[in-house]
Amino acid sequence: MRIIQALRQSCEAVFTLLYPPHCVMCGTDLDTGQYLCETCKNAARRIRAPFCKICSQPFDGAITGEFACANCAQRHFHFEHAVTCYRSKGVVRELLHRFKYGHEYYLRHPLGAWLMEGLDDARITAHPFDFIVPVPLHPTKERERRYNQARALAEILSRRTGIPLLDCLKRVRRTPTQTRFDRAERMENLLNAFKMRKIKEVQGKELILVDDVFTTGSTVNECARVLKDSGAGSVRVLTVARG
Repeated sequence: MRIIQALRQSCEAVFTLLYPPHCVMCGTDLDTGQYLCETCKNAARRIRAPFCKICSQPFDGAITGEFACANCAQRHFHFEHAVTCYRSKGVVRELLHRFKYGHEYYLRHPLGAWLMEGLDDARITAHPFDFIVPVPLHPTKERERRYNQARALAEILSRRTGIPLLDCLKRVRRTPTQTRFDRAERMENLLNAFKMRKIKEVQGKELILVDDVFTTGSTVNECARVLKDSGAGSVRVLTVARG
């Protein structure tokens, strides 16, 4: 897998030499190393307070202090917080969709930059973390998509922070896509879908669990349950966007 990723990176470098960089959304010419023009960057819908302290769901109201939304107040989560800076709408949703289903691997860079912004959130800065853990894909689905999008994003986070990536989870059961299910069905669909590869490494550790999108939280919650059952000290979730 690492060899394949290295080849992809080499191809991207060659492509940049042959063609001028341009905005991946509108095609505007850009400086080398840029992926989005200022107009398209500004079109990304950022989440701003007030928002739920647990799941980052924004709220249209006059709340000034911390609060938990009605959805989170009625549920027990195995993670402490799910932090994200953007809504999965418009330009953000399109780039995520192209990255996840369209094999546009280079889009990990602008998406990774949005993911990195979450590290400045007080829920993350409150205490340091030991490892970055990507949400795994089932091997069959990973072969179909050519890569695990969560792992690709976690690798960027690891390189830029110096915090080790720990690929300690594996998906042992291929489940139907979650998009057609409601919250209860998603939870049942994912039950016992994940297992640990390495248990000793997580015991007593503070973990950041990385995925691309937080929707109902069912996937990351099941991953967090497995990690906590294996002795993890805490699990916080970090995603590019909130569905």
